[in-house]
Amino acid sequence: MNHELHSLMLANERDVVSARQRARLIAETLGFDHHDQIRIATAVSEIARNAFRYARGGAVSFTVDQTSLLFLISVTDQGGGIPHLDEVLGGSYRSKTGMGMGLLGTKRLMDAFSIETTRHGTKVQFGKLIPHAGEAIDAATLQRVSAELKRQHPATPIDELQTQNRELLRTLNELRERKEELVQLNSELQDTNRGVVALYAELDERADYLRRASELKSSFLSNMSHEFRTPLNSMLALTRMLLDRMDGELSSEQDQQIRFIQKSAHELSEMVDDLLDLAKVEAGRLEVKPKSFDAADLFGALRGMLKPLLADSSLSLIFEVPEELPALFTDEQKVSQILRNFISNAIKFTPRGEVRVTAQRIDTSVEFCVADTGIGISESDLQVIFEEFAQIESSMQRRVKGTGLGLPLSRKLAELLGGTVEVRSVVGQGSTFILKVPSNYRGSAPPVEIELPEIDPAKQFVLIVEDNSETAFIYARYLSAAGFQTYSVSSVDQAQRLISKIRPAAVVLDLLLRAETSWNFLQELKNKSNSIPVLVMSVSDDERKIYGLGADAYLAKPFHPDQMIAAVRKITSMTNRPRILMIDDNEVSRYLLRGEISDSQYEVFEARDGREGLQMAHELRPSIIFLDFYMPGLNGLEVLKDLRNSPDIAETPVVLHSTKVLDGSELDFFRGNTIAIFPKQNLTLPDAGIRVRELMNTLAAHTKKDDRDA
Repeated sequence: MNHELHSLMLANERDVVSARQRARLIAETLGFDHHDQIRIATAVSEIARNAFRYARGGAVSFTVDQTSLLFLISVTDQGGGIPHLDEVLGGSYRSKTGMGMGLLGTKRLMDAFSIETTRHGTKVQFGKLIPHAGEAIDAATLQRVSAELKRQHPATPIDELQTQNRELLRTLNELRERKEELVQLNSELQDTNRGVVALYAELDERADYLRRASELKSSFLSNMSHEFRTPLNSMLALTRMLLDRMDGELSSEQDQQIRFIQKSAHELSEMVDDLLDLAKVEAGRLEVKPKSFDAADLFGALRGMLKPLLADSSLSLIFEVPEELPALFTDEQKVSQILRNFISNAIKFTPRGEVRVTAQRIDTSVEFCVADTGIGISESDLQVIFEEFAQIESSMQRRVKGTGLGLPLSRKLAELLGGTVEVRSVVGQGSTFILKVPSNYRGSAPPVEIELPEIDPAKQFVLIVEDNSETAFIYARYLSAAGFQTYSVSSVDQAQRLISKIRPAAVVLDLLLRAETSWNFLQELKNKSNSIPVLVMSVSDDERKIYGLGADAYLAKPFHPDQMIAAVRKITSMTNRPRILMIDDNEVSRYLLRGEISDSQYEVFEARDGREGLQMAHELRPSIIFLDFYMPGLNGLEVLKDLRNSPDIAETPVVLHSTKVLDGSELDFFRGNTIAIFPKQNLTLPDAGIRVRELMNTLAAHTKKDDRDA
């Protein structure tokens, strides 16, 4: 059943304005929200104006279909029809008197749309579903709306223009609020660093290969992996931001509370990771990736990773570097994970004394031992500790919490590598955990040494990492013809061994190799202080992640050879770029700032504290130094004094990049020493990139002026 609310003739411009006004008034009465009111009024205005402009007049009627709860508007005229209707509705028609978008725009804005056109006239009918509030509108209400519309005086164009301006301002304010929300969200997302990006990739990779060990257990772990890790990672990132004083200072009580939250999130995250690894091992889906590595290098990495766990000087962590121990060919990551579990447990349950880590060769295997002088384990509990979630009751156990998953997981990982885990312990004297793994995983021989190429000093050396021999051959032919010297390898391990002996001018890298991915290798190449330029050429289309991990250029396969040659020439010519040095102990801040500095214009280096920054400043002679104020050891003020007292770098432009709010005397001091000030808070602004570029251009201009004056 249709109920006509109002109708009017279109005889002049004022009638078009009146039609728009009445459309908005009826929409408001029928319960449409602000945005739908504007959409309906705009559609009516466009179609009514078309009737008046092209047909010299017409009529508009407003109707409510009470059966389908549809607000209908009909615009009719007696003009000559629309000759290009299909083109208009298809979006390809361009009007000489406008954009030709009135009909198409109305069709997109409305829920119902129809049009009939002949040489004797056109009828356009369109409508929008009345929201749920409109279900209560009865005939009496509609009659009152009709009566009110008849009493309304037609609006003048100026009145309607003012109304439209108010609507536009309101819409702009809402858009601005949404933009601010998006900027804030982007800021939070950018607070991750390259290591966190790599961790996300690794965790996603684990989730992809997770299979069921049993129906119920697999379903639970799969849901947990997605539901738990996202809030956990958010908690860790947010607590990191707060502890890094990204939003201002904290009281001592607040600092302690946030550290408790961070510690709990870390423990829960470790439990989730261990559960996932256990499920993969039991389902036979955990992949072994053997590679050649030295035990001495493994011990060095473990030493740096676990030294921070030492609470005080009463406990020593000792690594005995093995002599004449051959290289192992097994999964280094899994061996490291097992030893990390052993060492962290030893530190937890050894209040004083030492934790000693050793390795020795036994026949065709290597035996790793982690011995401590801790509380020890009774003989009856030696098997209990390898049961999932099992924990031994003791005074230290109540003080030091754990998940009860580390040792069960370690035994399963060792079995996966073809090895064993053993434990010997005496209560009150200490424990020794032993990992024994074959030197060569499943009898595989380590890869033969690659033959090093003879370097031509007249040519730039480009390393190609590509497992498809035909593709690598094509790359080499084109690059050789362009004047480069090339060498191709098919695995990350081969590339690492070659780079350890010869530094290439650039690396052409495929991300998806036959037996492995090279995401971590890309990050490794770019994390070095003197990073190697990398051109990624792959079918992977994750461009944001590729550049996030530091790639200098990216081409998606397939591509034109000229593109590859141009990209290699570009990244190999970057060595003459001005050098930027960031001295900041906050990894997130360095990551955010680096993201706003153009890689094509500047070569960026990072120092993690004041002492390292001073050393790198003398070695690199950078063009600009970004300096944090709050740092352990030497703070920003002490670093600045040393810089200004060093003749070789005394004139280097320095930018104070800190969250510190400077008082008047501090501002005078820094300005007196010609220090630019760029607060870290500026990186959260929408125009952060523009501000950084303007700052860099200003400093570069001053540097050039000083050079001319000299």
